[in-house]
Amino acid sequence: MSSSNDSLAMQRITKLVDENSFMEIGSLVTARNTDFNLADTDTPSDGVITGYGLIDGNLVYVYSQDASVLNGTIGEMHAKKIANVYDMAMKMGAPVIGFIDCAGMRLQESVDALDGFGRIYAKEIEASGVIPQISAVFGNCGGGLAVVPALSDFAFMEETKAKMFINSPNAIEGNRIEKCDTSAAKFQSEETGCVDYVGTEDEILAQIRELVSMLPLNNEGDVYTEECEDDLNRACASMDVMKGDARYLLSEISDGHAFFETKADYAKNMVTGFIKLNGMTVGAVANCTEIHDEEGKTAETFEAALTVKGCEKASEFIRFCDAFEIPVLSITNVTGFKACMCAEKGLAKALAHMTSAFASATCPKVNLIAGDAFGSAYVTMNSKSIGADLVYAWPETKIGMMDVELAAKIMYADASADVLAEKAKEYEKLQSNVVTAARRGYVDLIIEPADTRKYLVAAFEMLYTKCVCTPDKKHGTK
Repeated sequence: MSSSNDSLAMQRITKLVDENSFMEIGSLVTARNTDFNLADTDTPSDGVITGYGLIDGNLVYVYSQDASVLNGTIGEMHAKKIANVYDMAMKMGAPVIGFIDCAGMRLQESVDALDGFGRIYAKEIEASGVIPQISAVFGNCGGGLAVVPALSDFAFMEETKAKMFINSPNAIEGNRIEKCDTSAAKFQSEETGCVDYVGTEDEILAQIRELVSMLPLNNEGDVYTEECEDDLNRACASMDVMKGDARYLLSEISDGHAFFETKADYAKNMVTGFIKLNGMTVGAVANCTEIHDEEGKTAETFEAALTVKGCEKASEFIRFCDAFEIPVLSITNVTGFKACMCAEKGLAKALAHMTSAFASATCPKVNLIAGDAFGSAYVTMNSKSIGADLVYAWPETKIGMMDVELAAKIMYADASADVLAEKAKEYEKLQSNVVTAARRGYVDLIIEPADTRKYLVAAFEMLYTKCVCTPDKKHGTK
């Protein structure tokens, strides 16, 4: 009684994996519960297709919920099949990809269904940091099921039909779905930070294939995932002119200009994603002050300031990279912190999380200072002080406590304009320029923007064999 090859759940798997590579596991499993006439209901594969296949020759494990069987609801055997996929994936050291299209818990199975939810949660947590976990929401994903993509390393949502929520929009006091659809892909990608990419079903499947090809298969896998055909010494064009647009910078330095951005619609002032340097996958975390359109015109601008959402986005990404020994590149262009009541409520905690993520990461870490780097905001962005292995900076950057004119006004509050101008120049010369920082060892090398790629390639090749002995403790608390 295997699932039909014509089911939508199976079609999604077939589109994802290499041709003829999928092998189903547990195809004869059906619901075991008999309450409420469930025994008289046909439940092929108990509403979830599980198995393994290949993506560009790489082994992956997949589960795909079948909404045509009891609306894809999770019962005892349904959950056991997903848990079994996780057990096999961890043994083999291969990613797990889950396709979610589910009406939630199966009411006929009550506490067995609740136990099933818990089993899935436990397996995701057990697998965290061992194998990459990817979820794609193609239909309903409500209530406790929304925890599943949130526990995944990467989550995708279909742009029109997918719904993801803890509480339905109409259950939120003062809200109606017509007013604000909190279950929609747009809200989830822009406001919650749970979703990395929104698109059509085919676009999502293509994105997942691209992501899998860039990641190590497990926490002992190699970050060299492909051969590099790009010139390692290629000059990077317009880097200094486009320094505010981190997406451009990262695309420009990467092999073949490839950049896979994560959480692209969330906290756009902080950019995270993966690039390639001589075939090596590198995780990137970068401040962003502007976004340019395809014609090179400025489409959006942001303050050069750290925000709550931006710091939390960076923290989560850094911890993923460190768990899989993926090197981290940071691009610093920041002058302070977001100043508003909303930010003040959570900024200290968010900054603590990001600082801890950078400082505790034992993977190779390189910082590129591409713009102004002022105050403790600069320190938290993977500075030498908190453990960066190498720090590069461009010649025109400024590194110091704050803007020189503001520093002069604070130190000489009652001085005339001429005196303030003179003191500002003096402060810039002595305390707020890149050469001063380099002389004190906070910058390892001042490089030309066009040469950025070749220096980063060399840096991460040198750091490939990095090994760190950490203090004997269970784990940090931040």
